Amino acid sequence: MSPREGNPVQATNERFIPMAKPGIHPAYSEIKVNCACGHTFQTRSTHKGELHLEICSNCHPFFTGKQKLVDTAGRVERFRRKYAASDAGKTETAAAAAASK
Repeated sequence: MSPREGNPVQATNERFIPMAKPGIHPAYSEIKVNCACGHTFQTRSTHKGELHLEICSNCHPFFTGKQKLVDTAGRVERFRRKYAASDAGKTETAAAAAASK
């Protein structure tokens, strides 16, 4: 189809790609998003009403660079104790190798 035929198309790399059909897509309106940390912001979505999030970009460790460890039944501490001996052995071996040079 060409643009001259009256159908909406988009030219991309000398090819014509049909555009989305009108009237079949849901409404895309502005909504308010609330996070558990207290941060709120406006965005656009097909979702009706407000969104309530548990974690957002203001409090997620990937975006903030701060890691929060949630210790369940001492698992993190048990892991650290288990591998503390092997980490100590690695540092002693590295120190001995550096001293022998």
